[in-house]
Amino acid sequence: MSTPPAGTTEKRIFSRNDYLAPLPIPTGEKPCDVLNTIWRKNEVFLDIGNYSIGSTVMVMWPSLMVFVFMGFITPDPGLIWIAALLIIGIPSIFVIQGIFREVPLPIRFNRQRREVCVPRENGEYWIIPWETVTAAATQHSSVSQAGKATMGLLVIGFENPDSHDTDDNKHFSLGFNCGGGTTAMALWECMRSYMEIGPEAVEDQTARFDRSKGIWATYLDDLIKAAKLRGWFVTVLWEGFCGIFIFNTLLIDVLERWKLNPPPDLPYPDIIEWSKPIPPEQWAKRSPELEAAIAKREAELAAQAQSELA
Repeated sequence: MSTPPAGTTEKRIFSRNDYLAPLPIPTGEKPCDVLNTIWRKNEVFLDIGNYSIGSTVMVMWPSLMVFVFMGFITPDPGLIWIAALLIIGIPSIFVIQGIFREVPLPIRFNRQRREVCVPRENGEYWIIPWETVTAAATQHSSVSQAGKATMGLLVIGFENPDSHDTDDNKHFSLGFNCGGGTTAMALWECMRSYMEIGPEAVEDQTARFDRSKGIWATYLDDLIKAAKLRGWFVTVLWEGFCGIFIFNTLLIDVLERWKLNPPPDLPYPDIIEWSKPIPPEQWAKRSPELEAAIAKREAELAAQAQSELA
């Protein structure tokens, strides 16, 4: 499946596509795991999961609070509750179904071998060269009486290395609802920077998968840490009021402990061996094409930065 070269941007009236790979050249954005997709990170591999129950709660819970507030201040809240049932109730059914299903296995990026393991159905998996992975930030806008609404995705694609497989099993893609544009680029940079720079280039929140304390004790520790950084007034307002009533971080903690403590691991014996460290002299190297593309892109970003300072 052919895609435009990395660095290409296609703009239309209500859409924009930024092609990020192949080849995986720098985007100019700082790596930021906006959806908490990093499940494991070490010197050998990075596990990326697409089961983000916390992000789902953070989107749906504020909407529920809005409807509750509107129902409280409206003399006849019947229509409010009907709207809430249609807008929140139906998606909630799918969320509940997802909670009781098994968590999908992560995609594993092996930086020493410069390969990616993509789990598939029926216990199968693909091993794909890192430089063949495709990535694009897509963004679409719509205009209505309520104003302009913009939605976007980071889409990462993989090609079946077995060219003789069936047509319906030749391509696989994964979409991350992160808003598109620079946000999608920042999320992609987590994977790109890990593979091309190293683990130290990417911050992660994997400590949340190893909670030794209870929910309330962990929440109190988070408040104390936040207060040391921002002061108690902002902490009580943001982590306290907004965290509990607007985003329901306690419910998020409960669900993540239930479903992602610990996150699922890849169970294949061959992949367990594939995930072990190898001597540095055996590490895979960048292709000459990628070396040239990265050097060109870094020169462009440096020139851009200088022009902005001038």
